[in-house]
Order: sequence, then C-alpha cells, then structure tokens
Amino acid sequence: MSIETSIGLETGQPYPYRRVELVEPDWTRFPGWRDVTAADWESVQWQRAHCVKNLKQLRALWGDLVDESFYADLERDQAERATMSMLVPPQMMNTMAPHAVPGGPGSLTEAMYADPVRRYMLPVFSERRSDWPSHPFATRDSLHEHDMWVAEGLTHRYPTKVLAELLPTCPQYCGHCTRMDLVGNSTPTIDKLKFVGKPVDRHASMLDYLRRTPAVRDVVVSGGDVANLPWARLEDFLTQLLEIENIRDIRLATKALMGLPQHWLQDDVRAGVERVARTARERGVSIAIHTHVNHAASVTPLVAKAAKAMLDAGIRDVRNQGVLLDGVNADPDALLDLCFALLDGAQIMPYYFYMCDMIPFSEHWRVSVADAQRLQHHMMGYLPGFATPRIVCDVPFVGKRWVHQLADYDRGHGISYWTKNYRTSIEAADPQALTRTYAYYDPIHTLPEEGQAWWREHAGDSIEEAARAAAASRAAAEAQAETAPV
Repeated sequence: MSIETSIGLETGQPYPYRRVELVEPDWTRFPGWRDVTAADWESVQWQRAHCVKNLKQLRALWGDLVDESFYADLERDQAERATMSMLVPPQMMNTMAPHAVPGGPGSLTEAMYADPVRRYMLPVFSERRSDWPSHPFATRDSLHEHDMWVAEGLTHRYPTKVLAELLPTCPQYCGHCTRMDLVGNSTPTIDKLKFVGKPVDRHASMLDYLRRTPAVRDVVVSGGDVANLPWARLEDFLTQLLEIENIRDIRLATKALMGLPQHWLQDDVRAGVERVARTARERGVSIAIHTHVNHAASVTPLVAKAAKAMLDAGIRDVRNQGVLLDGVNADPDALLDLCFALLDGAQIMPYYFYMCDMIPFSEHWRVSVADAQRLQHHMMGYLPGFATPRIVCDVPFVGKRWVHQLADYDRGHGISYWTKNYRTSIEAADPQALTRTYAYYDPIHTLPEEGQAWWREHAGDSIEEAARAAAASRAAAEAQAETAPV
C-alpha cells in the first residue's frame, strides 16, 4: 500500500488503530522444527545452537516448502552482493511468513518472497537494484565512525556522546547493517576490518579516555550486540563506567532483545542487570536499553516478556531504533502498526527510525528524503507525543538530523544539504566545520528521468571520487587501530 493510498475504511481515518494481541507463531509449521518443544524454544542455548548460518541449514528447516529457485536466488546474493554473512536465530526465522499455511512443495515460496522480515534478514539477488545496486557515493564505513575513533572501537562524533563498540559480533546479522565494514564475518564481496587490540586492552583504553574527557556524559555501549558479550565481562565494563563521575547516561544496544529474547530472560543476566541498575540509581545515572525492531511481526510475547524483565530489573527505558527500509516498513500503516505493537504490547518506546545508510548494495532498501518526510507527516497525531518516533537521516560527518532539518534540497538530482552546530572529534581545527553544508544523496532510481540521466553521465567521476574517499577512510581507520593506546 502506498503512502498516498493508505485508507482506513472502517474508521474514516487514514490509519485505523486496533490493539493487536501478540502471538508467538507456531514454529512446528516448519519441517525442521516439528519436534521442537516449548522448553527447547525458550532455551537460549537451543536458540544459539540452531541459528541458520547457511543454505544447507535453511533447506533443512524449510525443505521443499520453498522452491529451489528461491534457494538459488539467495545463494547468488550471498556470493555476489551480501555485505553480511547469514546468521538468523530461530526466534527471528519464526516471524517470517507467520500466517502462511504450508500446503506442499513450493507452498511457502510466494509468502517468503513477500515477507518483510525475510527481505532484510535473508535478502535475495533478484531484489537488489540492477541499474544502481550501489550509489556512486556509497562507502563501507558510510558514517566515518572509524575516522573518529579516539581509542580502538570508541567513536567520538558528538560533543557529549560516544559510541563504544565492545565487540564485532551479533547473535543475528541484518542485511543492511551500517557497520558492515567491521561487524560479522567477511563475505565474498567484503573483507571485514578486524580489531587489533585484545578486548580487555581495548575496553581499558575506552574507559581511560572517558576518565580523561569530562565533556562526555553519554555512552552508547554497542558493537556488534552486547548480548554476544559474556555477561560477567559486560557487567565489569558497566561497573567501571558507572564509577566515572561525568557519565550520566548509558545506553545498551541490543537487537537481541527482539532477535534472541531468551538471552535477556536468563536468570544470571536478569540478576546482573538488576545489580547494574541498582548501582546506576544510587549514583543518579540513567541506564536504558535500545533495541532494533523493523516490523510488527517481530514483536511476540517472548519479546514483550524480555522487555518487561528488563524494566522490572530497573532499566529506565527500553527504546526502539528501527531502520526505514523499502519493501519492509516504508509505509505509514506498517510503521504505525510497529509502533503500537511495541508500545501497547511490549512497553518498548518508539524512538527513532533511521534512513538506511549509504553502504554498498543497499539501494533497493533506501528511500528518498522526500519520501521520509512524507512518512513522518503520515505518522503524526496517532501516537502520544512522547512516543512518536522521529525519522532521521544520519548524514556523513554530521550525524542524526530530523528529515525536516535540511538546509536545501535539489530534488531533481536527489541531493540534500545539511548543516550542523558542533564539531566532530576530527574537526577541532577546521574553521569551516560549522559553516559548510554537507551532502546526502537520494537513491538514483527515485529521481525524475532528467536526474537519472545526469547521474548516468556523471557517475564515473563520482565513483572514482567515492572510491578514493573510501580508501582513505579505510587506511586512516587501520592506521589508527594500529596506533591506538592500549
């Protein structure tokens, strides 16, 4: 359903709100899980051991319910386009085509091709753009986070906030991952950057920088996904972080609250979270969890149970930062359905929707700034103001900007221009950092024909320029990693 034609016939409103009861789909509908018990399903060990990591395992799960042509389509994508290796926990696999009823060979093929969760977790080659699979200015580290490392894995982009990448792995790998340059295993198209220092040394360097930098008050503890860090090590890092007087906000980033809620429901993890939250309260520090849910189908009773467990343990808020993805959720009804499922069903606060970043082979997911603005317009007025998420564009060298904050917009060529009111950690001596404009680029296939023609004529120069910039960025990141203090 398009933005313009979304109509709620029953209420007379463009969006017909209905409270929906959360349901855990029946995992036994898949041949590979016919004998899986509820106890198995709720076990984090079983979930981790049965993640889908390759085509052989996917075939064992779905069997001939999906046509061989689909498997071939996926196999080609893994070989020629994928920037992330395959890794999907059973919890997430089970939310794909949840309402489709298996009926014999090939009966789930159409439903799987259409499914929004599958479209970003298991992308296939036929979905990628053939005209512009990557934007000419797409880069591996599109936000230049590595350039802004002040210690290996510690990005200081905003004046008072840092991003601490504690580890480079997740329990699940999203096809659109913005940190595809670092996170996960290498793929045939991407040779991943690797951390040089030992984890204990990297974490110590991060903490040392934060002790020496009183202007920083807010730390996003991420990766990767903190659910992949043994709890004892994560608790130790958080305990030391809470001892730093200037740190007043801590945010734990974990898609696994949705993708692997069984992790956060473990007794030792819940007890550990309670200890950390108690210390945070005693010291007047706010600690929250940020998760990453892109579609309402992913919000199940187990996800709600995990979110409640974290709130009961003393976490101040559980918030959602989704990604705006064409073919997944770039529709006002889909976004509002997701927000209400989070808010009503799981006590998770809708917070942000990021526009998909300009990484390689992501053009089929990205939408234009104009479409993002229209989506923001269509979301207003339905949710409480405090729970109405902002759609933001993460502009290279700038950071998050609400999609209506642009300074100028050349719609014909798909180039938006943005300004900022602070310097990043690499611009301390740049006198023009606060006066220049910074460009962001719409997907070329969304432009009028004259705009597409302009890019066809000039893309060669752009590709060469982008390649030089990407190479320089990667070289700087690798050099900084090698010389970062330990």
